[in-house]
This record gives sequence, structure tokens and C-alpha cells, in this order.
Amino acid sequence: MNLILWRHAEAEELPDPLSLSRHADLQRPLTRRGRKQADASAAWLRAHLPSGTRVLCSPALRTRETAAAFSSHSEVVGDLAPGADVSAVLAAIGWPQGDEHVVVVGHQPWIGRIASLLLAGTEMDWSVRKSGIWWLTSRTRESEAQTVLRAVINPEFL
Repeated sequence: MNLILWRHAEAEELPDPLSLSRHADLQRPLTRRGRKQADASAAWLRAHLPSGTRVLCSPALRTRETAAAFSSHSEVVGDLAPGADVSAVLAAIGWPQGDEHVVVVGHQPWIGRIASLLLAGTEMDWSVRKSGIWWLTSRTRESEAQTVLRAVINPEFL
């Protein structure tokens, strides 16, 4: 399985009085800069992934807008919402036996925690840049399950 973790691009900030509202947080759109980030990351993904790649995203507007830069056919998955539990995310995407290629558009801190769990064996708060991409592959070698880091793409390099 090729798992592409893609953090949402830059989104509008919440005004302070609304910062505690979960509904308001889920409705934050991308900024102009965020749309440019999403477009650049999506172009890189299109150059490296087959057409028809499955795209899953959180219910948050910023992830749906980020995913839309790559595909008009993304699936909204409630288990990918902000603050999601790593085990729930991995179950929702079917790691490691899921579809051959899956792009998951989501949030910190769970994207960094998934990367650390799959690569280092423990959940740590690894930082993933907005619109950053981490491409992980599962494989079996000599009867041992392994996770391979194929690419880390930061938006400032696109």
C-alpha cells in the first residue's frame, strides 16, 4: 500500500471569540496562499500517482479544498477530523492492506503521529508543514512487515 499523507494547505485563522467553536473551525477556508500551496502539491502528486488514486479527507472545509486541487472525487471520512485518534485513522484508511494508492488529506498532530508510528514504532509529535506530503509504502521483506519512506515534499520546494 502506498499511503500519501497530505496536510491541508494554509487556512484562514479564526477570530479569537470563535476560536473555541468546533463548527467554526471546520468551516475555515484556504487562504489565497493556501490555494497556491494546494495547487503546487497537487501538481506534484499528479506527476507521481496513477489516475484514479483514492483520496480521503477530513470533513473540514480546508481539507476538502486541499483535496479538490488534486481530485474532484475525494471521500469525506469523519474519522479523519481534527483531533482524530491515530488508530482510528489507520483503521479508516485500511493500513497496511488498503487500496494500492491512497492520499489522505488531514491535520496535525495526527499526520505527524502516524508518520512517527509507522516509521519509528511510536507516536511522537513530528511536524508536518502545511500542504506537506509524506509518502509511505508498506511492504514485506523476509516475512517482516516494513514501512518505507518514499518521499517528503515541503511546499516551499515546489
